[in-house]
Amino acid sequence: MNEQEIKNIIDKQRQFFHTAATLPTLNRLNALKKLKISIKKHEADINQALLLDLGKSDFESYMCETGLVLSEISHMIRHLSTYVKEKRVRTPLAQFPSRSFQKPSPYGVVLIMSPWNYPFLLSMEPLVDALAAGNTVVLKPSAYSPNTSCILQHIIRECFDDSYAAVITGGHKENTSLLNQHFDYIFFTGSQHVGKEVLKKASEYLTPVTLELGGKSPCIVDRTADLKLAAKRIVFGKFLNCGQTCVAPDYIYCHREIKDELLLQIKKQIIKQFSNQPLKNKNYGRIINQKHFERILGLIDNQKVVFGGEYDRSELRISPTVMANVSFDDPIMQEEIFGPILPVLTFESLDQAVSHIQSLPHPLALYLFTSNKKDADKVMSYIRFGGGCINDVVIHLATSEMGFGGFGESGMGSYHGKTGFDTFSHTKSIVNKKTWLDLSVRYQPYRKLYKKMLKLFLK
Repeated sequence: MNEQEIKNIIDKQRQFFHTAATLPTLNRLNALKKLKISIKKHEADINQALLLDLGKSDFESYMCETGLVLSEISHMIRHLSTYVKEKRVRTPLAQFPSRSFQKPSPYGVVLIMSPWNYPFLLSMEPLVDALAAGNTVVLKPSAYSPNTSCILQHIIRECFDDSYAAVITGGHKENTSLLNQHFDYIFFTGSQHVGKEVLKKASEYLTPVTLELGGKSPCIVDRTADLKLAAKRIVFGKFLNCGQTCVAPDYIYCHREIKDELLLQIKKQIIKQFSNQPLKNKNYGRIINQKHFERILGLIDNQKVVFGGEYDRSELRISPTVMANVSFDDPIMQEEIFGPILPVLTFESLDQAVSHIQSLPHPLALYLFTSNKKDADKVMSYIRFGGGCINDVVIHLATSEMGFGGFGESGMGSYHGKTGFDTFSHTKSIVNKKTWLDLSVRYQPYRKLYKKMLKLFLK
């Protein structure tokens, strides 16, 4: 699609938005219900697309993508009538008589740019929040997951005219064309490198943005942790989607004294969850493409591999791999891994671990395994990060009851549930001043008596 065709779609959406057709709550609810019906109808097609793009099993596709989208839609349908209401707030005495309230209002035409690792979930969830908030949406999925982009386009066309919601496929050329346009809000999920470009382009129109990026999310394991359970949960979260999860534990940072036992438990869990031959496990995914496959292989130091390391270039599969005796200076610690390699580093004391992580770029997620409540409070309070878990991994994003997002280098803004509705809404602060009384205090000529009155009002 060329730049003029893209501009035509945006113009159509802006015209449609200006008709106020997206404002009534009933219209928003109908849009969400229509979308829910279509997703359920095409569940098998979605599964097939995710299998072709990423090798995901039906179970994983529903658990991590389709099911979460349906849950978000259900949440919005249940709560939208509450979210759209004006909220009355206290009015200062100096503004008597009047009524003050806050009113959520849609931004207008929204651009959502989604990644390839969870191509259905990370396209549809922000789209659901944006539609619930009353916006029109242009969705640009990643070119790396073409099969999912195709089903996304089919579902959106089935549900909406492109003046309301449209999917634009393609690669770098289309991304550039989109970012050259004037949107009222931009929501981007992807790499820090591209996120910087999105922010730069958005600044030309002073367009507000949400950036969902990534980073090296640490998983701290202290001496008091239940190591068997920790290993079980870490292995699940790290190797889910073949490690291609933005909130996956990027590395383990454990106490030196429990490293060997933790490694033993991790090896046992990899075998238990993925079998002795994970490359032949039909429920274990694959790397998205050759480029990323080669990049991940280049991060493996065979001298430090203590488990795994096998790969199948023809199938773009890398087995769950564990590396030990890793330091923060090693190549694998210089970038987000985004693949099935788990480096294990050690610390002498929890204070040392906290201090070191504080010196690093802010991670998208942080995980801590401990039985010590005081230490848990310290880590969660002292270290700055997007979100995380105590004694588990990744599950903090699987809810509509609290927001999900990054912090600092790992992003800005958040979404899911009410937080998502607020992200795609501008909250207007409004004072409705009554006409039956008009105090003269604020008007010239100013008088000493009025100043005394002001001091009573404003002290």
